[in-house]
Formats: sequence, C-alpha cells, structure tokens
Amino acid sequence: MDPHDDHPDAILRLPDPGATDALARRLAPALRAGDTILLEGEIGAGKTHFARALIRARLAALGLDEDVPSPTFTIVQTYEAGEAEIWHADLYRLSGPEEIWELGLEDAFRTAICLVEWPDRLGSLRPSDALTLRFAAEQDDSRRLGLHASGPRAQALLRDLLAGAGA
Repeated sequence: MDPHDDHPDAILRLPDPGATDALARRLAPALRAGDTILLEGEIGAGKTHFARALIRARLAALGLDEDVPSPTFTIVQTYEAGEAEIWHADLYRLSGPEEIWELGLEDAFRTAICLVEWPDRLGSLRPSDALTLRFAAEQDDSRRLGLHASGPRAQALLRDLLAGAGA
C-alpha cells in the first residue's frame, strides 16, 4: 500500500459522470510526453470512464474522432495524439512487475502520456513523478476522488487541475 492512500493532497467530489468527463477534459490539454496518471480504485469506480474521456478530449482537440475501447483484454491501447502518443494500460490481469517490462510500459513512461489503471501491479516500476487519482464510488452514484502528486511535474499538474476545478 502506498503512503499517500490515507492522506491525499486533495479530495474532490464528482457528483455524476459529466463531472468526471469535465475533469478529464480540463487535464487533457495540460499533459505532455513523460506525464503519468495512475488510476486507482475498485472495479466500477470510474477509472476507465475518466481515461476514455481524457483520451477523447485529447484526440478531439486534434480533430480526431476515434473509438476508445477499454484495454481490459488488450492490456495496452495506444493513440497517436499529436506531439505525444497516449498509452492507456489496464494492468488488472497482470501477475507482476516483470510483465510490465515486456509491454514496454517502462519506456513509455519517458516518451508518452501514460494512463495506468491498477498501478499497484507496477511494484518498483511505479514512476516517481506521477499524478495518482484514487476513485471511490459513493452510494448516490457520485465519486470521491483523492488526488496525490508524487513529484514536481505531477505537483504542477495537480495545482493547475485544482485551480481549474475551483478548489
């Protein structure tokens, strides 16, 4: 378990899927090659929804309308998105960090925008500078989102994201 799990840098309440989409759209243009977003939470908490909204927003800004499937079975989906390729990874089915290396994800952390679901599977390969979003479903279909920035670039992204969210 990560030390930030119980003490996020910020907490947001997302009252509905539209609010999750809006947050993803705010973050999308700020991302650049080498940025990593780690998406934590139980199945159905909103990780894939957020990632798909972010990817769609990034592609739409380039005039692209592409299908954005869940990478549950493919493990990684990649998208050409202008200046930076986007890697969307769902590590749920992996058994250990050695499989991460085989996927090429470790290199992608330096050269692409990476959105990683189930980052606990990364083990020691977890990037030291990443923005972690921990989704928790509430009883009223809203989401509680804990945010943690683990390095200077992630801290800058978090500040910008919170300023845009009015937090």
